[in-house]
Amino acid sequence: MNIPELKKPDLKGLNLNEELFRKYIRVLKLARTPTREEFSKIGLVSGIGICIIGLVGFIIYEIMTVF
Repeated sequence: MNIPELKKPDLKGLNLNEELFRKYIRVLKLARTPTREEFSKIGLVSGIGICIIGLVGFIIYEIMTVF
């Protein structure tokens, strides 16, 4: 009966994850809360985009029901 060998833990991956967390923390420190004006513009542009996508889907639906 063969006994499998135990593998050593990969410490290189640990260092990679640690550096990745440092990068994430750096980005979070640089981030800020948007102003009311920025938030309104983002909401408006997102709403217009949703309406355009819905309109395109509705037009495609109508074309498919006619043919």
